[in-house]
Amino acid sequence: MNDVFLTAGVDEAGRGPLVGSVFAAAVILPPDHNLPGLTDSKKLTEKKRDALAIQIKEQAIAWCVASANVAEIAELNILHATMLAMTRAVQGLAVKPQKVWIDGNRIPENLKVAAEAVVKGDSKTIEISAASVLAKTARDAEMYALAERYPQYGFDKHKGYGTAAHLAALEKFGALPEHRQDFAPVKMLLAQGKLFDIQ
Repeated sequence: MNDVFLTAGVDEAGRGPLVGSVFAAAVILPPDHNLPGLTDSKKLTEKKRDALAIQIKEQAIAWCVASANVAEIAELNILHATMLAMTRAVQGLAVKPQKVWIDGNRIPENLKVAAEAVVKGDSKTIEISAASVLAKTARDAEMYALAERYPQYGFDKHKGYGTAAHLAALEKFGALPEHRQDFAPVKMLLAQGKLFDIQ
């Protein structure tokens, strides 16, 4: 691989939801990768994402999924927590890339590698598309685990986004420790003392 210029794609998943961690992934693909149908994870079915995630992990020169948890989101705010997750993903790569492509218009600090932001990169750059799939499938896995613990919230269906069903469950059952305390609907419930009864 010494004669190959290694580039990593980086993307996040879970900035908007009201619950759970924000995830990021970094992926370095080989020049001869074979990942038909790979594009922005939001344009893929869940079944296709899951299949591609396996193929990406098998074919990648290196990949890493990282996250920032709800406590870090509360401490840093969602933007800086996302940047932290991206930095962790890049630093967690077993092989150091020579350049990193970051989806969006911001570059995390402390990457210690050349980086460029690419707006709508998950549709333009194959490495970012691969990262978007790994970040999204990891984020979904967390939501399925939460759904098993708290079936009444429907996390397996809305994935933590502020849908009518999620907001109704929040109102009925209260906020969980896993909810993002500084996000408006959760913050309002906490101000009213509406917490989920763990007992």
